[in-house]
Formats: sequence, structure tokens, C-alpha cells
Amino acid sequence: MGPIGWPELIILLVVVLIVFGPGKLPDIGNAIGRGVKEFRKASNDLESSIRGDTKKSGAATPAVPSPPADETSEPS
Repeated sequence: MGPIGWPELIILLVVVLIVFGPGKLPDIGNAIGRGVKEFRKASNDLESSIRGDTKKSGAATPAVPSPPADETSEPS
């Protein structure tokens, strides 16, 4: 089954409009927006904890050492 296209979205919007009516659409949109926002926040928090990010905890991040200088010219 492929991704949802424009025709499917239009049919879904018409069904939602019939079921809930035009007065409830702003409330439904707000609820969906809050749900997506909370999901993204939880996803980012989970990803941060898996990667071991310490930026949110206030701990200092370890310094990454610079690579050694490349000496291309050797004295002869």
C-alpha cells in the first residue's frame, strides 16, 4: 500500500467534515497539532537519550581533539 495522495486526503477531509461538522474542525485541528507536537518532542527526547546527549542536563560536552598537523615538507 502506497502513500496517501491528494484524492485520498480530499475524501478523508470530506468524511471528517460530514462526521464532525464545520464547527468542530478548528478544535480537531488544534488537537491533532498538539498531538503531533507532543509526538515530535517525545521522539526528540528519546533520540537524545539514546545518543547520550548531555546538552539538556547542563553537563559540559567533551572536547574533540584536533587531528595532528600534516607535515608535507620534510627537511633534507
